[in-house]
Amino acid sequence: MAVDAAPSGEVPPGRSAGRWVPLLVVVAVGLGFGLLVLLVRLHLEPVMSVDRGVVRELNEVVSPRSYLVNALNGITRLGGQPVMLWLVGVAAVLLLVRRRFHLTVYLLATAAGTLLLVPSVKSLVGRLRPVVEAPVAVALGNSFPSGHALGSMVVYGAVLLVFLPAVRYRRLFISAVGLIVFAIGVTRIALGVHYLTDVLAGWLLGVLWLIATAYAFRVWRREAGHPVVPLDEGLEPTAAEAIKPAPDSSRPIPHWWVKATEILTGWVFTFGILYVVGYLLKNYTESTWLGRFDDGVVRWLQAFRTPALDDVSWVWSKAGDTHAILAVSLVFCPIALAVWRQWRPMVFVALTMAGELTLFLCTAAAVQRDRPPAAQLDDPMPTSSFPAGHIAATMCIWVAIAVLVMGRVRSRWRWLAVVLAVVMPAGVALSRMYRGMHHPTDLLGAAILTALWAGLLWWALRPNVRGTSSAGRSAWC
Repeated sequence: MAVDAAPSGEVPPGRSAGRWVPLLVVVAVGLGFGLLVLLVRLHLEPVMSVDRGVVRELNEVVSPRSYLVNALNGITRLGGQPVMLWLVGVAAVLLLVRRRFHLTVYLLATAAGTLLLVPSVKSLVGRLRPVVEAPVAVALGNSFPSGHALGSMVVYGAVLLVFLPAVRYRRLFISAVGLIVFAIGVTRIALGVHYLTDVLAGWLLGVLWLIATAYAFRVWRREAGHPVVPLDEGLEPTAAEAIKPAPDSSRPIPHWWVKATEILTGWVFTFGILYVVGYLLKNYTESTWLGRFDDGVVRWLQAFRTPALDDVSWVWSKAGDTHAILAVSLVFCPIALAVWRQWRPMVFVALTMAGELTLFLCTAAAVQRDRPPAAQLDDPMPTSSFPAGHIAATMCIWVAIAVLVMGRVRSRWRWLAVVLAVVMPAGVALSRMYRGMHHPTDLLGAAILTALWAGLLWWALRPNVRGTSSAGRSAWC
């Protein structure tokens, strides 16, 4: 790539040929993309025959095998708009928090370009999507170029260029990003929603856009008086320390083997307590006042059902499902990492949610308590009634967030985390009972799970301690 000129304005000896490499790459990639557009627009039979043959052969391999379809769908989501928007948003927040405004503008502008390139080129070419014998996926709009291939090339490529200076094993990082982009493109063909030439064109156009935006950033750096370095060192090597996720904590948990033993032992005891409580509720409360109370509350809530309240309860219930909890985690954790620059809080949140999920699944499978004898507004659930999974997950994530915020933030706004830790589980609990999915005592199981598991992790990990050298001292924003 381009290098700094010598003080006299001359190019250093032996490096003049290197100045032409970027231009040759741009010309080659541009010619390749233009050739693909021309071939597709002319509908040349040899090219069309190869395109149809590749899609047909892959469809014959994939369509009879549901596990392959599921795997391909999982990989292709990595190139979908939800993941792309999340990735760009998280990276932009981290850069803004670290005051790297020029890199933030570069990343947002580069990603935004794909939102214009994809529909524009698709409408100009106007190619229909493949028609396969056994469809396994559905995609809207025109086929050329592949939006997933173009978007993944641009977004993952831009993130790579921005964060490369902070990466220790650069070759491994570059290879991993390249593998992800390649895999996403292959899945679009294997799922029968794009031709081979669609994916190749998406990659080539993505490379062209990346080169154009990277060149513009390098021009700005040169005009601002900064040294211009090869792209294999990233866009802004001087930002390496600032954009490292957690430069001040190489080992988030000291003596991890001791902590792992404590946590595993605590998990077993928590499961045992939950199982005993669930077993007693299932087998010894049916004819007691507690059993009548359990069923009576759910029937009483049924009397208030209206179409409007059904919709409200559905929204509240969704706030506690897997997708919503995962979304909250994926938003909170990167922002917290950008602000606090420590892995320990992230480990605390991750273990809280992993433990909640495993405790819930194991306890539900062991207890096998029936759902309330009421008309249920949701589809039959694969798990039993005790403990309430939606409520336990909601409690765990919001309690974990509240623990971290209260221990690390001095502003009075930190109390908002406590309010959410109360309001969100309460809303989900009321909606689940209203919809006939849980007894009130199932909520007790969720509360026991949260109190024991979150308390254990707080005791074992001390998530608000800053680093390994300042034990017992809280970290403040």
